[in-house]
Formats: sequence, C-alpha cells, structure tokens
Amino acid sequence: MLDPDCPVVLRTVEVGGLTKSQLIQKLQQCSILINEYGERLLADDKFTSSETKYSLLTVELTVEALGFPDGAALAQIFKKASELGLELCPLELGPHLRMQYLDQPEGYSGHPLQRQKAPSGSITIASEILTEDDDFPKGFYLRRINGELWLRGYRADHLHIWNPGDHFIFCKTRRPE
Repeated sequence: MLDPDCPVVLRTVEVGGLTKSQLIQKLQQCSILINEYGERLLADDKFTSSETKYSLLTVELTVEALGFPDGAALAQIFKKASELGLELCPLELGPHLRMQYLDQPEGYSGHPLQRQKAPSGSITIASEILTEDDDFPKGFYLRRINGELWLRGYRADHLHIWNPGDHFIFCKTRRPE
C-alpha cells in the first residue's frame, strides 16, 4: 500500500483513436519536439497505436514514494509498483499524454544535463521494455525545456539506479470508451 502521505498526481488520459502516422502528425501540429530516441521508438514496428479510443487513469509518483529512499533499478521500481496495484503503461500513452499535459512545469534549472541521470523536471512513463538491447530506447519521458514541450526517449541499462526524486507514471485502471 502506498503511504497515504506520499504525493501522487492522478490524471485521466484519452489514448488511441489515431493511426501511427496520424499520431506523429498530431505531435508535429502541437509543436511537440522529439529527440532521436523518441523518434526511434515511434518508428519501431513494436510501437502500435490503438484504433479504439480508451481512457487510462495514470498515477505519477517518485521513486522514493515507492519505498526507495536511496533510489532503485528499473526492475525493482516496476516490481514494487506492481505489488502496489499499479500497471505498466502502454507505450502509446507517451505521445498522448504529452499532447494533453501542456502545463508541465519548466524542467531546465540552469544546470547542465548530467549524464546517467533523469533530467530535472522530467517524468518517465513506466512502460513495457521492447527489447533488452541496451542501445535501443527503453521508453518515453516528458519534459518542458525553455518553454518547449518534449517527448523524449531514454536509454538505461538494468544496472542504472534511478534517484529517489525521479518521477514515474504508472497506470491504475483501463476503461474502454
């Protein structure tokens, strides 16, 4: 059970209803910037877009709120979330959430990016990993940098320890429209 004092953010997100090419076009129309890893995820055959619209209840919380005050590896984070009744998100949630979550706080704090760390202000979407290949992106994260909204892919191997303050989004329930 999650600590009742732990801060979580709940959102209902409409997902699906677009082909992959329509989804990419809509991202462009919304002026969403995408990094190379994000483009690789979207282009991969394993990235699918549901033709049917559905709603997801998402839960945003920190690694520490999951019970890891010293940080944890992705497998530990996913296992603990599952024990708490949270599910991994479909990969397609990333682009849809990015287009609906337009008021994300600014993530650039004036500090240079640090390698091997989630960027300041970013929110990682917990989703099924498409391949164990460490050179292929593991999923999406959302970020606002200098006022611009980003859908970014990330890479991390199984040894990477996420910081206690890193934010993740999981799914709670799935409701068909």
